[in-house]
Amino acid sequence: MSALKALHFSDAHIDIANYGRHDPHTGLPVRVLDFLKSLDEIVDTAIREEVDLVLFTGDAYKDRNPAPTFQREWGRRIMRLSKARIPTLLLVGNHDLSPSLGRAHAMEEYNTLEIPFVRVLAKPEFLGPKDLWDLPLQVVAVPWVARSQMLAFGAVDSTDSAEIYSRLEALLGEQVMGFLDQADTSLPILLMAHASVQGALYGGERSVMLGADLVLSGSLVKDKRWDYVALGHIHKAQDVNQGYKPPVVYSGSIERVDFGEARDDKFFVIVHVEKEKTTYEWRKLDGVRTFFDFRVTLDSPDDVTKKLLAVLPSKSKIKDAIVRLTIDYPRELEPFLDEAALRNAASETFEFHLVKRPQAEARIRIPENQGVGELSAYELLDIYWKSAHIEDDNVIDLLNKLAKDVIEDIPVKD
Repeated sequence: MSALKALHFSDAHIDIANYGRHDPHTGLPVRVLDFLKSLDEIVDTAIREEVDLVLFTGDAYKDRNPAPTFQREWGRRIMRLSKARIPTLLLVGNHDLSPSLGRAHAMEEYNTLEIPFVRVLAKPEFLGPKDLWDLPLQVVAVPWVARSQMLAFGAVDSTDSAEIYSRLEALLGEQVMGFLDQADTSLPILLMAHASVQGALYGGERSVMLGADLVLSGSLVKDKRWDYVALGHIHKAQDVNQGYKPPVVYSGSIERVDFGEARDDKFFVIVHVEKEKTTYEWRKLDGVRTFFDFRVTLDSPDDVTKKLLAVLPSKSKIKDAIVRLTIDYPRELEPFLDEAALRNAASETFEFHLVKRPQAEARIRIPENQGVGELSAYELLDIYWKSAHIEDDNVIDLLNKLAKDVIEDIPVKD
């Protein structure tokens, strides 16, 4: 049996940045067009290379209530796959799902209208060849599972959040392993999941920690009976099982969403599915919007503008990029910041975010060997006058006299 060719992508979020300037021809926000450009590249590749299957692992939009305009744009791309007769599996992600039990998700219409060659996966389920347009393949689907869903069906009777998630993770793991146990061992089997996985990294190199949401265990996703594990939810492209079988792959988001992804390239994945021999290749997305994130700490008034301008690259390099410059500085240097000069240097950017963070001087603290309760009201006031930089003795005397009048006028309760 020859290998099946699949395309895996995730976290489209086509309307997550629907602000800023609009394109005069389409009327759409330019940032939305950035996401749609990547989506077009993915769909074009699937059609041009005649893939056997498209795996989308969740989060089409920013939330479950997309505007009709954005539903139209997503629908146009999915219909292109349908008309090309390319089987497409759409997994429901956390941004597509309502937290309320029984509410429709953001891709409900594709099942309701029974779009040819398109199937939405909105619950944990096992799919065999008859469910997959007779492809010689098996798929276990794990969409995002809201806590309300699991509580409704899992009989978890606890109010402790950590205990609830621990139990829900165990229930979900048992269900997935049950699906895996019933699989035909002669056919390839894939896992599609929109979830966090132990050992994965977010953008910014933050390791996934237990407790934030449902987390699939490493042992579950790395079970050698899987031939490929297609993941969504984390925007940083990565193989959590790099160098080993099976590939456990987050394809990542299709565009940079925020500055936490400034250094991350964006990809989709071509997967050559074959029993115990599956391989894959990263396909880098071209034309992804560039982000630059700079930070400067100032400690003196000398050449402030020169120092700040030196941080920004040339206008040609940051042209059409999204740029953030964060400045940390003592509050007294505020008059030395030439904001007009900085904005002129960044005039060719798509967006320029200037973040000013003036630092207040450190407060005078109570000595370590003393507690607040050990000090009199007047001793505490003395510390306060120092922290407020009141140095004139005459002023301090006057304030102490006023404070004494107030303190002594307060009635003492028995």
